[in-house]
Amino acid sequence: MDIGLTTFAGTYGMEPPALGRAVEERGFESLFFPEHTHIPVRSRRRDGTSTRGYAETYDPFVALSAVAAATRTLTLGTGVCLVTQRDPIITAKEVACLDRLSGGRFVFGVGAGWNREELANHGTDPRTRMALLAERVLAMRQIWTTDEAEFHGDHVDFEPIWSWPKPLQRPHPPVLVAGNGPGTEDRVLAFGDGWLPQCEGLADADQLSKRAQTLRQRAADAGRAALPITVFNTPPDTRTLDTLANAGIDRCLLLLPSGTEPDLLTQLDKWAPLAPRWQNPE
Repeated sequence: MDIGLTTFAGTYGMEPPALGRAVEERGFESLFFPEHTHIPVRSRRRDGTSTRGYAETYDPFVALSAVAAATRTLTLGTGVCLVTQRDPIITAKEVACLDRLSGGRFVFGVGAGWNREELANHGTDPRTRMALLAERVLAMRQIWTTDEAEFHGDHVDFEPIWSWPKPLQRPHPPVLVAGNGPGTEDRVLAFGDGWLPQCEGLADADQLSKRAQTLRQRAADAGRAALPITVFNTPPDTRTLDTLANAGIDRCLLLLPSGTEPDLLTQLDKWAPLAPRWQNPE
């Protein structure tokens, strides 16, 4: 099991290139960035607190491109890209370009989004966002794998197009579908290459272990290859990580909090011994 990091890269703390180098130097396998295009002033988290801090988040493709230029082996990912707020043709090209420029190091984590006001400002109806997510991902898969791609759905529709470059990875970077709610596994099997749930502690890890076993059995029954599972926002707790490793989870992403550069480097140094502990031997 690989250990990586996820963090809200923004106009505070360490800039992405410096952070990427620090993460890679300490032996972590990956670095994932989430996305918020903006934050409506009146929006709130479920607990009623402000979401103001998310407004400073860098565009993940711009930030990950800067990290790609500053690193050599680090896996780069979106955790998650809000596809329901993006044009699929433009996003398909951004994914392909980042994958090529990084030497095939990109993992495409996708999600439907939870901030209803943010979605609405992009013209997305929160009630149909799951169907929109599915069609946009399926349309992008066509663009990545077909010289003359076309797609005709209820939410995405275009006649044959040319779009290059194609991704370096074949057939394309793995698409990890985020979510913990009911029906997530159906979406993973319908248009994804893997699952990207989150975990807040040992109880979640136990539940995820059972769901991972069921998902993999469903994939096998459908004639699919093994589905990689990345768990994000995993607490740096050895019992939780042991549980996930024993369940065959492929990657865990620790949530690096915001802070100053000295604070972040201190935290990375503290967590660095976790990186090799669960790695499979070569």
